[in-house]
Amino acid sequence: MPSHDNNGNACLSCGTRSGMRRRRYCSVACRQRLRYKLHLRTGLLKALNTRYATFYFDDRVIVLDIMPNGIREIYSYLFARRPGATPADDFSRMANVLGKAWWDERRRTNKKYLATRFLLDQARQGATPVNAVVPEEHCRPSVKAQSLVHLKIKPEALNSTRLDRIVKKAYRQQAKHHHPDLGGNARAFRRLHEAYEALMDWAEHPSFYRRRGFPDKWFYDGLTNRWVQPIPASRGQD
Repeated sequence: MPSHDNNGNACLSCGTRSGMRRRRYCSVACRQRLRYKLHLRTGLLKALNTRYATFYFDDRVIVLDIMPNGIREIYSYLFARRPGATPADDFSRMANVLGKAWWDERRRTNKKYLATRFLLDQARQGATPVNAVVPEEHCRPSVKAQSLVHLKIKPEALNSTRLDRIVKKAYRQQAKHHHPDLGGNARAFRRLHEAYEALMDWAEHPSFYRRRGFPDKWFYDGLTNRWVQPIPASRGQD
């Protein structure tokens, strides 16, 4: 099985390491291209009665892991990478090959479920644990990271039961530097005050973004019939 650990130095859409530094994608266009290719072939996942799926790659292969509805087992399709081809192009080729095999069996048997069973039998089975395809729900505060930056508050402070006091103290400290009456910049002070109000509102009525996915591979949910890009491991990443 290939390693799909990004380690912060390879694009999660094309795999390039050139000029990546700490970025997760080499460009927005690159990320959007792979997403488009994945969404374009969700018909194959529907044909396989897919509940969850993941897609990832390394320099040698691309991998599509599938867990069908009602089955607690993972079916893995591995295709060799082609020289000069992107993961998006290799995925399209994989989908074409698998789709053709499904339709050929569908025409031969005149039964959709037999075509699905035939294609699942071609996959590698039992090599991938279920939790590698069924993700935990990721939950993060719905407050903007910039609000924390303006007040110089660490993200872990959002877990404190005394957040309101932390915010007020941080606001007083920063106001000494940015208040126009004290020689500060009016625009900077306005951003500071907006950050203060946003965090005080959140402290009183905390809300969260909930999302399922993985930090190092693309995730498909059969209920929504959509692919989700890898989830950032921490706030502030691309």
